[in-house]
Amino acid sequence: MIFSRRKHIAIETDRLTLRLPKSGDHKAWADLRHTSADFLQPWEPVWARDHLAKKAFSNRVYAAQRSVELGQGMPLFLIRRDDQQLVGAITLDNLQRGPAQTGTLGYWTGQEFARQGYMREAVLAVVHYAFTELDLSRIQAGCLPENKASRGVLEKTGFKYEGVAQSYLQIAGRWRTHVLYANLRADRRGKTEAG
Repeated sequence: MIFSRRKHIAIETDRLTLRLPKSGDHKAWADLRHTSADFLQPWEPVWARDHLAKKAFSNRVYAAQRSVELGQGMPLFLIRRDDQQLVGAITLDNLQRGPAQTGTLGYWTGQEFARQGYMREAVLAVVHYAFTELDLSRIQAGCLPENKASRGVLEKTGFKYEGVAQSYLQIAGRWRTHVLYANLRADRRGKTEAG
């Protein structure tokens, strides 16, 4: 299924609505990123000088919509349903079709919402959507080896460790090695034909 025809993607979980960002989200997004800066920046690429600016956010919203229209990705905000509070974001991108049928998962959450199960809930929902609605076969994710929280989310949501990628991404201004995980729609790792 091609999701580029879906202009208003919304995935519901027990506590969250996962949806595309919109212009009206700027204040909530900028406030959450600002108050969580010390918590987030060790795990992310260096923020541009205008990272929190309204114009930069407008560009993000446009890029998110374009990514969906082109079938290249699905950047979603995590909105807590009971009070409409933005708690973080999750992105399925680098979508490859044809024989690969794969995508890459990335995510962040505001410091005040960490370790409350929101990201586990969101990852499970996006993986389910990717396998059932987008017909993907594989979703991969990487994180810094010392990021125990992120590794825990991946391991608790069915991702399995696959290895190490040297100098994988620039994080906090340095090329950093990442551990790689993957979740497969039909996971036969560790199984034999006889088993």
